[in-house]
Amino acid sequence: MKKVLLGAIVLVGSTSVMAEAGPGCGLGAQVFKGKSGTVSHVLAATTNGTSGNQTFGMTSGTLGCNTSQTIQVATLYMDSNIDKVAADMSKGDGEALNALAELLGVESQDKARFNALLKSNFDKVFTSTETTSDEAIQNIVALLKKDDVLKSYAA
Repeated sequence: MKKVLLGAIVLVGSTSVMAEAGPGCGLGAQVFKGKSGTVSHVLAATTNGTSGNQTFGMTSGTLGCNTSQTIQVATLYMDSNIDKVAADMSKGDGEALNALAELLGVESQDKARFNALLKSNFDKVFTSTETTSDEAIQNIVALLKKDDVLKSYAA
């Protein structure tokens, strides 16, 4: 049930971001650039999905990828789950923290490092009891940028 809910949140968040961005980024977005309509968007998404190039584009800043869209979706997630994320972060594990890692694109091999980094820097993410979700995400991104392994997730 929780995965379905997370999927719905991601879908709603990404739909609002995609409404502005069109088919997104990646090879498919480049091939179908300037085209509109459902068919073009589906073909662009299919091209991205079958060639697996979107992750490369996001980490390298190529293929028309703008990683700030990922941050926007993560912020939307935090808006509704900030207390759960904070609780999981204080423990260094949990579904809400794992969902946040997924939204930020953290690969499975880096999740333990991501969780440990956030747990050990909880007070730098949540600097006060009034920390907003946007501030928390900005603080997380700042921490990721300082980590040699995780910096690729903080473009």
